[in-house]
Amino acid sequence: MTRLLLHACCAPCSLEPVRLLVDEGFDPTICWTNPNIQPAEEHDRRLAELRRWCAEAGIPLIEAREDSALWERGVAAIGARDRERRCRACYALRLAEACRVAEAKGFSHIATTLAVSPYQLFDTCNDVLEHLAAAHGLTPVIRDFRPWYPEATRRSRELGMYRQQYCGCRFSAAEAALDRARLRDERKQAHAAARCRSENSD
Repeated sequence: MTRLLLHACCAPCSLEPVRLLVDEGFDPTICWTNPNIQPAEEHDRRLAELRRWCAEAGIPLIEAREDSALWERGVAAIGARDRERRCRACYALRLAEACRVAEAKGFSHIATTLAVSPYQLFDTCNDVLEHLAAAHGLTPVIRDFRPWYPEATRRSRELGMYRQQYCGCRFSAAEAALDRARLRDERKQAHAAARCRSENSD
């Protein structure tokens, strides 16, 4: 099997990429480096869940360096308005560390679980991964895992995994809260419209 370092953002998003990559003939080791995740309690809870799952599944886990001060200077400073630029910088910081580890540990291939979430910027993330992998002499394994996101959701619930409600940083937490409020409002409006149609048809 081909050794592959898989950057992981959390345990639930790792489920399907690991399964599919193993089916392809890869031997994945998971790499955790996510200085974007806030607050500290959230970061530690996600890492603890990943540790637990990796131990139970027999998957090697490397906990790489995390520089939260560098994330604040290089990513948070961009702010909330330019999400594409902010996320690109965030992907670059995390995947650069994963590529450094992969090169140092003798891996030939690298991938990321960020490719499973429909809430990530898929093309941006893959563009960053391709450039960083080339700079480190690695082969990027680019796969669109998004069609398996519902399956990952189902399996993670069956396994009793902790499931987060936002990507990780404080900006994504605020954006997710706004999205949930918008969806609640849309559901309320749809229900009100349905009641109105029902009453008018009587």
